[in-house]
Amino acid sequence: MMLPAAMNNATVRNLGFAFLTISLMLWATPPLALLAGMAFALLFGVPFAQSGAHFAKRLLQVCVVFLGFGMNLPVILRAGISGSLFAAVTIGATLLLGYWVGSFLKLNKKTTALISAGTAICGGSAIAAVGSVIAVTEAEIAVAIGTVFLLNAAALYIFPLVGHALHLSQAQFGLWSGVAVHDVSSVVGAALSYGPDALETATAVKLSRTLWIVPITFGMALAFNKGTQKLVNAESSIGARNIRKFKIAVPWFIGFFLMASLSRSFVPVVSTWAPHISQIARSGMTLVLCLIGASLSVRTLRVLGWRAATLGLVLWIFISASSLLVIRLCNLKP
Repeated sequence: MMLPAAMNNATVRNLGFAFLTISLMLWATPPLALLAGMAFALLFGVPFAQSGAHFAKRLLQVCVVFLGFGMNLPVILRAGISGSLFAAVTIGATLLLGYWVGSFLKLNKKTTALISAGTAICGGSAIAAVGSVIAVTEAEIAVAIGTVFLLNAAALYIFPLVGHALHLSQAQFGLWSGVAVHDVSSVVGAALSYGPDALETATAVKLSRTLWIVPITFGMALAFNKGTQKLVNAESSIGARNIRKFKIAVPWFIGFFLMASLSRSFVPVVSTWAPHISQIARSGMTLVLCLIGASLSVRTLRVLGWRAATLGLVLWIFISASSLLVIRLCNLKP
């Protein structure tokens, strides 16, 4: 029985991409994997269009947990606690600047909120969380995700070059990338190429920053008048139904990451296997970045307007330059 031509094309594309990813996992660096995925999608179309993005998200979470087996819990906690004030200031300043620049550019308020939250906190995860409570359209989500995606790809290459040019220590680079790079995947990818200490610091800083999704999403819901009635009617049956709609995507995998780090720090058997588990996580991150790169479509590029691109670029330059300046001048270390 002959398969439809469209199905044949999709099958060949998916098999070709699977072969590419297996090859990349054996030797490629994370930046190269991202670039290869992008090139494949633009040349041949998006592979695994129905399930690729979901699988990449879950695999990323698993890889982050596995990375925890190679990290010391005291270092992680110290980075999170010492960087809490720095995180609050940079997140608040980025959101305020985003509101002002978005108003100046006459950009849609919801698109402005999505791009600002994605830049300030953690890219796609923050965009998805905020988008779920301010009733955005698919087009607004696509614009925000596309803007953050392209800047993430750029950061994966630019940050290590700047770090080496300025002779940043691994701790300084880890702090900088954890603050200024959008997504966890790109943070890990950039830090992997800089050194093991940079990876440990960057992951700890970024995951502690990711927890800000909860208060920021709650604040966005109130600012856009989506949560007021739900909170008032919490005790009523109607209110209870609405409360379930007021849902914030809590990054659950951070808890498992901390548990993995705890076991690595205090369980001898786990510490023995930690290097092997960490290597699996690094190979998995190569696959994740290839999948993320392969999610780039021509349609995504088309929906990006100059206003959204300008806002994303301004905010990215602001948080990158200001955080780097503070780290250098104050000699900040996690």
